[in-house]
Amino acid sequence: MLLLGGSWPDEPGLDTALSKLILEKVSVGEMPATMRLYVPGREVAFGKRDTVTPHYAAAVLAARQAGFAPVERLAGGRAAVFSEHTIAFSLALPSADPRTTIYERFEQISGLIVDAFWRLGVSSAIGEIPGEYCPGEFSVHHDRRIKLMGVGQRLARRATHIGGVIAVNRTDLLLRALIPVYRALQLEWRPTTTGSLGDIQQGIGNDDVIAAVKAELAEHFDIARDRIDQEMVDSARAEAARYVPAAE
Repeated sequence: MLLLGGSWPDEPGLDTALSKLILEKVSVGEMPATMRLYVPGREVAFGKRDTVTPHYAAAVLAARQAGFAPVERLAGGRAAVFSEHTIAFSLALPSADPRTTIYERFEQISGLIVDAFWRLGVSSAIGEIPGEYCPGEFSVHHDRRIKLMGVGQRLARRATHIGGVIAVNRTDLLLRALIPVYRALQLEWRPTTTGSLGDIQQGIGNDDVIAAVKAELAEHFDIARDRIDQEMVDSARAEAARYVPAAE
């Protein structure tokens, strides 16, 4: 597996464009299985189900007013929040027939995150908890009370993209965006299900989480580390605006 570094937190839409480009390259065999693990900027990432609702424009405005850039992501689900106190991941895996192993891949990545959290001394489990934001059966939670990680999947012809976000610290920042955005989308949820690793165990930082996830990846894959080359960044940058909603 290729493990890529590099982060552009001040360029909304670039991460989505990079994920799409990497997915396409993995699908046609130009790249091997590839993982990006990085610290994002302040964004609200909307799923397809959000973008087709009549409330989408109001939710985009709410995100901007909260100080978060609205973007559209590859994977499904409802609105999720990223900040400099979260870790984002984007995994592209080759597959001859990706539709036949959707659940296996969800189980694999969510299980890997659970094991990474154990390395940090945080107990967690896979499953949706009632009232969570961006609900999904492969979310990772602590004590069935707070959601710590959300994940979604997007298929290509011969590959799949699995993307998600881990809440590390500053739950207040997540709520600053989630409360007005979900109100605008007219979605019911329970803000008390929102949390982060730092709420459970103080002293955990971004570097700790990245190191734990890398250690777990190394248990399952032969890892080669690299950075995204400038040509790929430039190609993705040319497409980034497609994933940023226009201002009303």
